[in-house]
Amino acid sequence: MDRLRQRADFLAVAEGAGASTAGFIVQSRRRDDKGPIRVGFTVTRKNGTATERNRIRRRLRELVRQLGAVSLRPHSDYVLIGRRAALTRDFSRLLEDLRQALHRLDRQSWKPPEANDRPE
Repeated sequence: MDRLRQRADFLAVAEGAGASTAGFIVQSRRRDDKGPIRVGFTVTRKNGTATERNRIRRRLRELVRQLGAVSLRPHSDYVLIGRRAALTRDFSRLLEDLRQALHRLDRQSWKPPEANDRPE
């Protein structure tokens, strides 16, 4: 699993699907290449001082690390946007929030096959 670092990559993911929770927002975008899963983290200034923002970012990174790449779709980019509630929310609840958000993203990206697309 790699990290997103370029602004253009963050902007591209922002155009994809998103799911909101109390502690963060998850955005995702499927890529056409066969590269690894990439994850980016961002926390805006309105969420507190630099120390608080860094703490939120560290908690989000640990969430993704504990969840592992098994729950993430291959060849995709993800961005987690931290909210202030991520500072005080119980870590196990944040982990469950991330699982549910990823499940919602999977449902959003799944499209039923068209009648013409079915093999005969």
